[in-house]
Parts: sequence; C-alpha cells; structure tokens
Amino acid sequence: MVEELVAAGVTLVSAGAVYVMAAARVVKQYERGVVFRLGKLRPDVRGPGFTMILPGVDKLRKVNMQIVTMPVPGQEGITRDNVTVRVDAVVYFKVTSPAEAVVRVEDYRFAVAQMAQTSLRSIIGKSELDDLLSNREQLNQGLELMIDSPAVEWGVTIDRVEIKDVSLPETMKRSMARQAEADRERRARVINADAELQASKKLAEAAKEMSEQPAALQLRLLQTVVAVAAEKNSTLVLPFPVELLRFLERAQQPVQEPVQQSLQEQRAPLQPRPGPDSEGSNSGQD
Repeated sequence: MVEELVAAGVTLVSAGAVYVMAAARVVKQYERGVVFRLGKLRPDVRGPGFTMILPGVDKLRKVNMQIVTMPVPGQEGITRDNVTVRVDAVVYFKVTSPAEAVVRVEDYRFAVAQMAQTSLRSIIGKSELDDLLSNREQLNQGLELMIDSPAVEWGVTIDRVEIKDVSLPETMKRSMARQAEADRERRARVINADAELQASKKLAEAAKEMSEQPAALQLRLLQTVVAVAAEKNSTLVLPFPVELLRFLERAQQPVQEPVQQSLQEQRAPLQPRPGPDSEGSNSGQD
C-alpha cells in the first residue's frame, strides 16, 4: 500500500514538473508577450519576467520592443529636374502596441521595409537635386511622415528617418565640379576687383596729399629704396624724380634773373662823352 502511494506521489510530482516545464515562460525586459488562447487574442499582454500559460491551449508570442535600425536599400529614381540619382536611407522604428503588431500585419518588419522603399522613391520624384544635396532635414521629416502614417495602424512608431547617401552619375559630378570651379573663380575675380577699387581710392588720396607736399614723394622714394636695399641679391636702379628737378629749377630762378640783368647792362653800347677839342671846334665854327 505504501509503495503504491509512493509511486503515485512520484507520478504526480513528475507530471507536475512536466506541466510546469511546459507552461513556464520567461519574457525578457525588452520583450512583451502576446497570448493566444485557442486562436483568440487575450487582452492582457504579459510583461517581463516569469509567466505561465496553459500547455496545448495557449500560445505565447514574444514581441521585441527595442528600437530597430533598418537600412533601406538604395533606390534609383529621377528627380523633378530630370536627374537620375540613387539614394540610400536608414529607418529607426519601434513597436508601441505588441498586440496590433502581431494581429494587424503578418510581418511588421517586412511591411515597414517595403513602405520605406516606396516612400523614398516618392520623395526622389518630388524633390530637386539641390534639395537632396542641401535640404536633407526637411526631406527626412517628410519621409518620416509618409512612413509613419500607415505604420501607426500596425502598432509601430517611426522614431527617425535619415537619408545616408545620394549617388550621382559621373557626368553630373563633372558638371557640378565645373560649376563650382566657375563660381569660385567668379568670386575670386570680384574680390580682386574690389581690392583694386579700394587700393585705387587709397592711392588717389595719397597722391592728393603728396601733391600738396612735394617733399613727401622724395621721402616715399627713399623708403622704397631702403626696402629694396634689404635684398642683397638684387640690383637697385634709382630713378631721378621729376619733382626734384622742378624744385631745383624753381630754386635757381631768383638767382638767374639778376645775373641776366647785369649781362645786359654790360653788353649795351658806350655813349661818347664831349671833350675840350670838340667844344673848341664848335666854338670856332660859331
């Protein structure tokens, strides 16, 4: 009798252990458990930790609640200004409603991937090349809105969408390089012309000041000579300033006028003075 009771107890314990092993489930911290009982969704979503289900009756499906990083394959398209480009992107999304993610869509990952590719091709067709290259923030927001609208019904929230790379044909790259080079050359010429204009104004002001003081030109010439003389391997040719010649000419004019007057007096013909003989002869004749 005792042996039968022991055997029955061992059987019950073994059956209980098997039942517990079959019914026990562990849900991780970043997961949620969705239970189907006889194919019908249970309203309660199992949280992280240890949980029990009815073996053979319940079926537990775990849903990852972490943010998923999904690369979008490169999509080729023609922009609004008729340029063929290839655009790569990446989508960050997470599940906010585990029950809807399991019930409403067969595979929410595949659905989000297909929606991202379709939206990316649509964005390429609506945008211009300059917007794809320089206005990516606005395009990212538009792409996020296009993907998030249907994904909300699947219990999925789009966290962020980023355009990674825009590939251009080689001919377009060369054309853009020539355009950038021409623009830089134009800006360099404008800056050079502006510098020449400012320099000419300053030179005009300097010439005006030097015209009032002729000695300033000579001082400026001497400063230039000093600057050039610092280079020992150069030959210095010193021009004779015209202003100095004019200065010497003006300095010699007061001296030359008295000398010319004295020479003219010396060259004048001598007048004969009346003598005693001439007076006698005149009186005799009288």
